[in-house]
Amino acid sequence: MTESVCALLADLHAERVRTMAPEALAININQRRHLVETADRAGFVKAGDRVAPFTLEVAGGGKVSLEDVLRHGPAVLVFFRFAGCPACNLSLPYYHRNLYPGLAALGATLIAVSPQVPERLVEIRDRHGLGFTIASDKDNALARRFGIAFTADEASQQAMLKKGVSLGDITGTGTWELPMPAAIVIGTDRTVHFADISPDWLVRTEAGPILDAVRAIALQVAA
Repeated sequence: MTESVCALLADLHAERVRTMAPEALAININQRRHLVETADRAGFVKAGDRVAPFTLEVAGGGKVSLEDVLRHGPAVLVFFRFAGCPACNLSLPYYHRNLYPGLAALGATLIAVSPQVPERLVEIRDRHGLGFTIASDKDNALARRFGIAFTADEASQQAMLKKGVSLGDITGTGTWELPMPAAIVIGTDRTVHFADISPDWLVRTEAGPILDAVRAIALQVAA
């Protein structure tokens, strides 16, 4: 049976329904519902867009630029929230198992992108033995350019502050801003060939459509 990232995340939600305090669960559900209802989808990055060059800081040291990656083949960007995010700790290992090997065989590079400072992103890379690049999008610059950045709502902020910590403390960014989960395939001509953005962070792109998009690029090149 094919593994599904959305099924993994549905199981996470079911466990939360079973175990979380009703007030905390309501805050989580309401924030995700609000994002779905208010997202500016017209502003999302989309197929056909051209991507200006960018450089990201790599967890563990160094930098990675779009231009360097595209010299070898297509780039696949998967945006996630931060190293301690439960949904991210399910989705990134899923991509390691189900997406990374296929992309490598097709000559494409997978980069997982978060605004969290790079030294803290090492944690999620090492915890799961992720083989692909984990990179930091400083100040959410790329997420903003792609129209996928959002700020946590007041209820979510207050709930976290009551625990004595802020999101900015966790990410090291000092802000409440995060990217929506997104999968973006960029061809060697810097054109977006596939873009899937989910305002609800418990819904993420399956590996299959991403691999199909990269295979389509390969077929165009071969034609």
